[in-house]
Amino acid sequence: ALFPAPPRLALTRRSTQAFITHPAIIPDQGPDRKAGVIALIQRVNEARVDIAGKTVGEIQRGLLALVAVEPNDGDVQIERTLMRVLGYRVFEDADGKMNRSLHDIAGGLLLVSQFTLAADTKKGMRPSFTSAAPPDVGRHWFNRLVERARAAHGVVETGQFGADMQVHLVNDGPVTFWLQTR
Repeated sequence: ALFPAPPRLALTRRSTQAFITHPAIIPDQGPDRKAGVIALIQRVNEARVDIAGKTVGEIQRGLLALVAVEPNDGDVQIERTLMRVLGYRVFEDADGKMNRSLHDIAGGLLLVSQFTLAADTKKGMRPSFTSAAPPDVGRHWFNRLVERARAAHGVVETGQFGADMQVHLVNDGPVTFWLQTR
């Protein structure tokens, strides 16, 4: 790893911002930089993943994160994505403003791998998946994200990498954001 991470991250607005803006953490932003973990996060009242009629992951209030890994992603992108998902302020405070994070509300996190988010849809009528990480690479980094999430947050559930999954959710709002860590 590029830097040792504590077994459990202590998240505050200041520590999250310091982490995200630390020069050693921000990867190359040049025009040839193609890597970027994608997380489509949805604020949910409940969500679950079923495989062959059996529930394999389920949360109540929290975030469903559909995650795609690109070929050049690594520890930097995984750590930054996790910090953003846990620290992104999408839950309402007492004034009704989106000012609280998943960490603040101690909500559930359901992580689901979804390589199709990395599709190139710029031309034609069929998506290209050349911008998605190969399955073995994607599995490795998705599992690393799950491992780090479980070390940093209370309730973390998952689907199953590469499986035919049925994802059920009640989107609260609806509130949905595309996060990409480059």
